[in-house]
Amino acid sequence: MNRILVVEDDERIRQSMRLALEDEGYRVDDVASGEEAIASFGDGAHELVLIDLMLPGMDGFETCRALRRQSTVPVIMVTARSDTHDVVAGLEAGADDYVTKPFVAKELAARIRALLRRSRPSGDDTATTLVFGDVEIEPDAGVVRRDGTEVHCTRTEFRLLCELATNAGKVLSREQLLERVWGYDYFGDGRLVDVHVRRLRIKVEPDPANPRFILTVRGMGYKLVS
Repeated sequence: MNRILVVEDDERIRQSMRLALEDEGYRVDDVASGEEAIASFGDGAHELVLIDLMLPGMDGFETCRALRRQSTVPVIMVTARSDTHDVVAGLEAGADDYVTKPFVAKELAARIRALLRRSRPSGDDTATTLVFGDVEIEPDAGVVRRDGTEVHCTRTEFRLLCELATNAGKVLSREQLLERVWGYDYFGDGRLVDVHVRRLRIKVEPDPANPRFILTVRGMGYKLVS
């Protein structure tokens, strides 16, 4: 049974999320603050975390960054605001996805299933190592190295990099990447792809502002060139 941590300060919403997710078959722990989340997460037993952005004290952004410093566990940010700034800021903090309040419990459960199903890194089963520039990817080991030094990637970043690298030279649309990396064949937001590509460029490009490898093909999507 997958174990999920819910971080939400509103008791009514927290309890409704717990009940909805337990009905979907998940084991749920819930806390009311970022500080409690960090303490609860220490045992490493949670396989996914839901974090409300507007928490008292340590807000959702900082809570996500703190979790990212110790884990690649999938994170979904929960926000009452859907404007681009909040969404992008949450993703830049390290979240894999976001949902806005009020949300439909079945859609949230579907997003969770998709992230959990793809939480283990996987790449091209026929390739032991993928290489471009000074970057090496070991799909089976879930490892990325740049100039011999290991690069820390979240699970979603790793899957996205593998998807681009195994299709080097091919343009992949945002819709294709949402389906292949996030598992969203009927919902999803292109901003998920854009922000994660930007984060990958920071980690693997010599000059992220002028990428050489992960290129934007205007009006079409992204492609990786070696």
